[in-house]
Amino acid sequence: MEVANRYITIKTQVDGEPKESDFELKTSALSLSLDSGSNDMIVKNLYVSIDPYQINRMKSHSSSQKAIGFAAAITPGEAIDAYGVAKVVASANPEFEKDDLVVGLITWGDYSLLKGGNYMLRKFDPMGFPLSYQVGILGFSGLTAYGGFFKVCKPKKGEKVFVSAASGSVGNLVGQYAKLFGCYVVGCAGSKEKVALLKEKLGFDDAFNYKEESDLKSALKRYFPDGIDIYFDNVGAEMLEAAVANMNTFGRVAVCGVISEYTDAAKRAAPDMLDVVYKRITIQGFLAADHMNVFSDFISTTTDHLRTGKLYAIEDVSNGLESFPSAFIGLFRGHNTGKKIVKVADE
Repeated sequence: MEVANRYITIKTQVDGEPKESDFELKTSALSLSLDSGSNDMIVKNLYVSIDPYQINRMKSHSSSQKAIGFAAAITPGEAIDAYGVAKVVASANPEFEKDDLVVGLITWGDYSLLKGGNYMLRKFDPMGFPLSYQVGILGFSGLTAYGGFFKVCKPKKGEKVFVSAASGSVGNLVGQYAKLFGCYVVGCAGSKEKVALLKEKLGFDDAFNYKEESDLKSALKRYFPDGIDIYFDNVGAEMLEAAVANMNTFGRVAVCGVISEYTDAAKRAAPDMLDVVYKRITIQGFLAADHMNVFSDFISTTTDHLRTGKLYAIEDVSNGLESFPSAFIGLFRGHNTGKKIVKVADE
């Protein structure tokens, strides 16, 4: 038996802001018959994570492409791999059976053919939560927020925390974890609706619309008159400069992402290095993969908070394979609120 497998690819490298014409929907025949002993597997894709870092994989060159395997360059014409939830439809791997629910690296497509048994995939227990949670709050977005805040920022109760892109997939969780831990938290976002979400639903102490601020350094001075202890950076460029200018001695900066720089080669952060030296500020980049050793703690803590209603999963779901390009492009235009996900199919 074979099925028609539709998938999304890039036509060529994308070196500026992505646009619809950069992407192409292709269809190929996929046989559901697998050679026994091959360890190959075919899964039906259900939910797929949409992440800004993928733009760096689409570029003709990015330093990130050689740093770690999952950031490797995407070849034009081939299916784009991404983190997601799927259901096994055929398996020659004894560790997986038909109808198993799995999470890991799949593709922007209807189905994924996973070859050789060396794929990053695991079975999971939904634990009573929606399957989409495995892509966001209980997946790498959640681990990024948890590991970045607790292991990189090393917070102390009562410290003052600033989160940029605070309504995004990671930022909203950092703010919630920080509040639950006992910190004072201010976030910035790009619309009055997102600011209201941060303050009224997610419990941030304060929030502001960065688009309404002509001087970011002055704005942060206004919101942090006694200085910033922790800055969780999802943006880079001028926001990082402004945060460093307002940081306290021994402040910590966790650099999770620099989305403002991904599509604009002219934008680069230039924090005052005298501040970094004399305030003894720590600036550390990190990846979710660095914190797999706390994965069980992260899952336990997060599921407890979800069940007691102390933590909210904020999701922004697009439906259907055709929505992949617009969902991805929207990340760079501030369209999403919370974790951006494409629902490819029902279970």
